[in-house]
Amino acid sequence: MCGIAGWFDNEIDMSKQIPVLYKMSQTLSKRGPDENGLYINKGCALLHRRLIVIDKENGKQPMAARHRGKTYIIVYNGELYNTDELREDLKASGYHFRGHSDTEVVLKSYMKYKEKCADMLNGIFAFAIYDVSENSIFLCRDKIGVKPLFYYEYDGGILFASEIKALLASKIVKPQIDETGLYEIFFLGPARTPSCGVFKGIKELKPGESALYKNQKLTKKSYFTIQAKEHTDSVEETIEKTRFLLTDAINRQLVSDMPLCFFLSGGLDSSIIVKTASQYYKENKLGKINTYSVEYRDNEKYFKKSLFQPNADFEYISLMSRNADSRHREIILDNKAVADALYDSVIARDLPGYVDVDSSLLLFCGEIKKDYTVALSGECADELFGGYPWYHNKEILFEDNFPWSKSQDVRSSILKDGVLPKGAEYVRQKYLDTINLAPKLKTDSKTDARMREMFYLNFYWFMQCLLERKDRCSMYNGLEVRVPFCDYRLAEYAYNMPWKIKAYNNREKGIVRKAFEDILPEEICWRKKSPYPKTHNPIYFDICKERVINILQKKNPLTEMLSKEGIMNIIENPDSITTPWYGQLMQAPQILAYIIELDYWFEKYNVEIV
Repeated sequence: MCGIAGWFDNEIDMSKQIPVLYKMSQTLSKRGPDENGLYINKGCALLHRRLIVIDKENGKQPMAARHRGKTYIIVYNGELYNTDELREDLKASGYHFRGHSDTEVVLKSYMKYKEKCADMLNGIFAFAIYDVSENSIFLCRDKIGVKPLFYYEYDGGILFASEIKALLASKIVKPQIDETGLYEIFFLGPARTPSCGVFKGIKELKPGESALYKNQKLTKKSYFTIQAKEHTDSVEETIEKTRFLLTDAINRQLVSDMPLCFFLSGGLDSSIIVKTASQYYKENKLGKINTYSVEYRDNEKYFKKSLFQPNADFEYISLMSRNADSRHREIILDNKAVADALYDSVIARDLPGYVDVDSSLLLFCGEIKKDYTVALSGECADELFGGYPWYHNKEILFEDNFPWSKSQDVRSSILKDGVLPKGAEYVRQKYLDTINLAPKLKTDSKTDARMREMFYLNFYWFMQCLLERKDRCSMYNGLEVRVPFCDYRLAEYAYNMPWKIKAYNNREKGIVRKAFEDILPEEICWRKKSPYPKTHNPIYFDICKERVINILQKKNPLTEMLSKEGIMNIIENPDSITTPWYGQLMQAPQILAYIIELDYWFEKYNVEIV
């Protein structure tokens, strides 16, 4: 994985913008610590920071190639999982390759197919290709939205980058936030509306979206969306195809020129990946796989079961490690370190985020990076295959709102009366906009129709928040994390699977469990879902409480909006927060942590409210 950025403006001589371009590049150095590259034309600059994973010598960027007298330059961030098939197709058409990098395959696919190349790519990526002859820039983001691509369009030009901080470093983009941005961070955060970059004027390509910038005009195109189709496979055929698609996705993602390891939580999703990879390694005589898990100091003393977290991971991790014959290491995180890393998490996201769920992952990835460059993780099975409680609880399922953030009352309570009074309306409209996009069939039952809506809500909202978390926290440490469940073929298949098949045996992710039950221990395969672990140690709450009390003593634009009384009520009555602020894990300690991140974000980024 890498970091990319670019600036296109025909009225600017980019050779005179070297200091600015250098600053933009520096902001992405953590994404690409191994190499940096720069291409400059009079009105175009392309920046690249490289994390070397495949083809060290021939994968350098920006990468240029000529075809029929035309020159094309690419900056690319990602991994392509059908590289070999595409390369053979291109060779048959007369294209030659100097190396085995996927970057070169993407570039030459564009040279042959232009923007239609996006349809053929299976992977996680964001890239830009400059056509020198046409004086145009083609931007593209992967079908699922695993890799980010932000942009800022202004009169006469455009800037783009893997992260918001690179756009801000240009000084053309100001760290300003308007009313819309405030509604985003206070009533949707840590989620964001698809395409919204929160800062005024900053946007992001949506999953499966491309764009062409030419003649000072940006033309966007949705080249991939999930479509409703009739599911004609029998239950047995569905089990077989689910297993094939996921196994194929995992095996394709085991290719790397650098050391590779696996996240292991002891849950279904990571266990399938670990076991499948272990079998692949044994078949190909590659030795044992290496697995990692995360835990918090003294967490076992304070763990409490809940609807969202019914059991602790440590009961299952050792069982799965033995079964897969992996070399396993558990990373124990200190609670103060988790609180201190909240600040780095803001820098990683460029926004207030998923608080300690982010900061713990950031620390975890930092430890893994000491030994590995690439890891595989089990994100997104729950969104695709109905893993969350809100899919299975009928009282929640048909509630007409975002299931992971049902009430705006707590969010409103931390704000003074009259500040952002239309929060509930803002969220409601975003919800309606999304479910109205979900394609359905006339033959869908009431439940199946609702499940399509839930799929769209989870795919374009909850899943994107988790993917953003995984990308920023891993790449902040120069660690590439691949997510096999995010294969677009699997997503398409899952969308059209009738609920009675998907929820095989009336279980969350039932079809996936059935598909892999013969290779997993029964205790793992049919274990009740448990989310990413959070700290239950009261030390963390005490640290957050002290820091928030100090924040409330300040006088700044943020505290002018905050309700001291509402926040003190959370501090004094933490058990009154029974419905998570967001997702399954954000309760009283995490709400306080979110306020800490808000305060740091306003100060660190010099955010101006306009």
